[in-house]
Amino acid sequence: MKKRRPIHWLRDAMLAAIGAAALVLILSRGPTQAPEGPSITAVSWGGSYGRAYRDGIQVPFTEETGINVGLEDYNGGLAQIRAQVDVGSVYWDLVDLEMADAMRGCDEGLLEPIDIDMLPPAPDGTPAREDFYPEMQGECGAGMLFYSTVYAYSADLFPDEKPTTMADFFDLEKFPGRRGMRRVPQVNLEFALIGDGVPLDEVYATLDTPEGLDRAFDKLDTIKDQVIWWEAGAQPPQLLADGEVVMSTAYNGRIFNAQVLEDQPFVIVWDGQLLDYGQLSVVAGTPRLDDALRFLSFATTARSLAAMGRRISYGPARRSGEPLVTTHLATGVEMAPHMPTSPENVARALRNSWSWWVDNQDELNERFSAWLTR
Repeated sequence: MKKRRPIHWLRDAMLAAIGAAALVLILSRGPTQAPEGPSITAVSWGGSYGRAYRDGIQVPFTEETGINVGLEDYNGGLAQIRAQVDVGSVYWDLVDLEMADAMRGCDEGLLEPIDIDMLPPAPDGTPAREDFYPEMQGECGAGMLFYSTVYAYSADLFPDEKPTTMADFFDLEKFPGRRGMRRVPQVNLEFALIGDGVPLDEVYATLDTPEGLDRAFDKLDTIKDQVIWWEAGAQPPQLLADGEVVMSTAYNGRIFNAQVLEDQPFVIVWDGQLLDYGQLSVVAGTPRLDDALRFLSFATTARSLAAMGRRISYGPARRSGEPLVTTHLATGVEMAPHMPTSPENVARALRNSWSWWVDNQDELNERFSAWLTR
């Protein structure tokens, strides 16, 4: 395991402020009406993902074990976990994390180590270590789902020529109108280089040079004045539905649910999608460790992952889960064409290099924040 990376002065100042605020919140949390029996808190992404999480995992787990699970929403990152661990008042037990955050949290001692061999085998007895895809195996978490960041548009706004490539997202002359993008450097920098013509297999090597980073920010400059920044995964479908933007980056599952459950005329552009990996981790120092580990084991069975995949179009982290994802439970829609890992959709995918982001996150957070204010 790596040693904890030094934190830059600006990030220290920001986290000190966040930590102080979180400490006040922690100390001010009054007694709440506790449910009968044991209880844990799982933190996830809310919205349509949160509903799939509740119906596919939380409710069946409580029915099977009698352990109550409170669900809380957040927008990602480690700041709130760090604050709880630092002051020794851990009230989150499990958290869904992006892989880079799971690795950073592991390096910093914020997450409990997870031995993959403790997780249940596949239905046919295949050990978990062989059943989970290799990229899903971290030191402090268990793989959950493959998801991707794509961009999408409303078909109603493009009756004639339609966007089909990442370059089209950055082409304001050919496709005028505002864009939605997440207010973080991740994905935006990769998309900028893909949109500027960098081959997929050269994106991270390009970002690893000062000239490549400048090139990515220069590309973002070309649309910056037309960007509406979002922070929560539920926002892009709403921005598109309200006509606030003509295109937006988004999580593929959020767009899928808007398509099939709300009959929105949204179209996903899979070209240049950034394929990513979700981890479920246990917060270090939780006093409810045994129950948290029971939930983690339950949530990462093939059955549970398929229950999620039949509610939102994210691919299971286990090979044995894939055949169990057949149709969408609510609508009967075939799920395979909507999965980011399907052969057609993955053909032009870039796999997120979480190791690159672990090494460069601090510096690029600072640079991106400064760039936003210019």
